[in-house]
Amino acid sequence: MTTVTISRDFGSEGDLLARKIANNLGYHYVDKEIIGNLLEHYGFVEFDREYETLPGFWAKFNAQRDKRRDMMVDMLNRSLEAFAVHGNAVILGRSGFSVLGGYADVFHIRFQAPFHARVKRLMQEENLTHLEAATICEEGDRVRSEFIRNYYGISLDNVHAFDLTLNTDKVPFDLIAKISVDCIKAFNAKPKTEKPTTAMIEVDSVLTRAVNDLLNCKIEHSESKPILEMQH
Repeated sequence: MTTVTISRDFGSEGDLLARKIANNLGYHYVDKEIIGNLLEHYGFVEFDREYETLPGFWAKFNAQRDKRRDMMVDMLNRSLEAFAVHGNAVILGRSGFSVLGGYADVFHIRFQAPFHARVKRLMQEENLTHLEAATICEEGDRVRSEFIRNYYGISLDNVHAFDLTLNTDKVPFDLIAKISVDCIKAFNAKPKTEKPTTAMIEVDSVLTRAVNDLLNCKIEHSESKPILEMQH
């Protein structure tokens, strides 16, 4: 079954939409907390903190920190692949569209909204001044775009990276969720012949068990796939 990645502008309600889409499909909802828990399981307790403080961490170059940074990103990539291999997952953010962009059975959605609309929404939801909300939106956009550009060489504005892009300021929330679900269902029904699928990803057994435990699900939703047993 399909894995869905959702990318969103900061303040575009993408997180709420991702959860609703997952609920409507009966899919697992994989957000930064779940991904962070998996990375923490492998010893990368600082990922979320450092990710949110770009470019401070990512722009400081020294051999030791470079190595640690590269290890974290590699583990992030492996984690995203493992969730995709498990299947029936809606993955929110964390570069999912880039890491899983080459697989035929992954559907990529992007939610956008004009800057002024996102600032207004944040002001209302968080009781912020215009300056406070604008600053938060600008920083959120910058952190995400710099991480994607620095590590994957892709711009969030690359429309070719996404299968569906919707403006959350123009289209009502429930209609966006319905359109997304309908598109995903239609995508599921389409034969996947043009690219490799996530069934070809090799995931070691330890990582597979960790993902199953985090999702509280032992069912393998995707096609038959290779699982590498760890050597002792």
